Amino acid sequence: MPVSEHALIIWAIAALATFGVILRPWRIPEYVWAMGGALLLTGLGLITAHSALAAVAEGTDVYLFLIGMMVLAELARQEGLFDWLARYAVQHAQGSGQRLFDLVFLVGTLVTVFLSNDATAVVLTPAVYAACKAAKAEPLPYLFICAFIANAASFVLPISNPANLVVFGSQMPPLPDWLRQFTLPSLAAIALTYLMLRLAQRRQINQPLALSVHTQPLSAGARLCALGIALTAALLLGASALDMALGLPTFAAGVAITALIHLRQRRSPMPVLRHVAWGVLPLVAGLFVLVEAVAQTGLVVRLAQALATLAEAAPGKASWLAGVGVAIASNLMNNLPTGLMAGSMGSLVQLPQQTTAALLIGVDLGPNLSITGSLATLLWLVAIRREGEHVSAWQFLRLGLLVMPPALVAALLALWV
Repeated sequence: MPVSEHALIIWAIAALATFGVILRPWRIPEYVWAMGGALLLTGLGLITAHSALAAVAEGTDVYLFLIGMMVLAELARQEGLFDWLARYAVQHAQGSGQRLFDLVFLVGTLVTVFLSNDATAVVLTPAVYAACKAAKAEPLPYLFICAFIANAASFVLPISNPANLVVFGSQMPPLPDWLRQFTLPSLAAIALTYLMLRLAQRRQINQPLALSVHTQPLSAGARLCALGIALTAALLLGASALDMALGLPTFAAGVAITALIHLRQRRSPMPVLRHVAWGVLPLVAGLFVLVEAVAQTGLVVRLAQALATLAEAAPGKASWLAGVGVAIASNLMNNLPTGLMAGSMGSLVQLPQQTTAALLIGVDLGPNLSITGSLATLLWLVAIRREGEHVSAWQFLRLGLLVMPPALVAALLALWV
């Protein structure tokens, strides 16, 4: 079979699998589509079993990171930490929807920065919904905060988004270099996201709220969980500063904190483990195989070489093209496969720092345009549907068109400051 025919079939299978991941036809879980595509490619001999296994193994650090973060997030949820934070925000809003908006935005930013964007989408979203109901507020304006800040604040630190590990892989910059490169772009993205969301939701958040809600003291388990999360954040910052892989420390911290709390309470950790979204792991593994198969068609190499050539001639133009192009691609095929391809490009050719940074910003921030742009936004959509709220793709796109482009432009401009 000619190579071009192989490439055509690989692209068709990859496109079908990606379509399934994004739209979930017949409500089949995302990981089934990703793994199904990977197994089909392997079974047809379009990618060797050795190459497929090697691609899966490349994601080891990402899997460990995700397990640790998901366990910590679920532990915090079951111990009531996020519910307490949300109700605390309502209590201190003192009947002001605008103040509640600011407090939810602040909490969402902190959770995203120190616990990852998936934790904001999965855990904080139901807590914000409950708090809004207690405050007799229309939930949607505040729920949108969880969706948008989960992506906008996701490149403050390497730990803020699993996609950061995917893009940089073993070439993760040391923490001082990361902060030097991404602090201003992150602040710009967060500030513009806040301003545009506040502008878009100004009428809804002007409605008065209940003056007070019933709050309960923070439980001993929740206090321990909060301490454990703070220690985990410090551990990961230290690991990043020492240029160490983040997966194993995150995994170890999640297991240790969960074990400590449950041993102290003499309870089984099974309820926590049972509610972790384990399907994320085969989803990511399947995407690694799909991207490896696509890379073997030569497309990623050609894109990487074209970008490197442009970067040598016009670095600024290359950075803008990389950031905007990847942002658009993330909405067309989700930011996980886009991040994997961007990471492959960075390992194939030597790109300027600003161009690589622009790729990451596009992968992390670009998905705020559409409801299918990132895994975090898909998880957010599932979370609000469980609460009886519904947001159409068109409704999200209209808001995304207002919020994402100014934030993306501001973040890319800040790279050159």
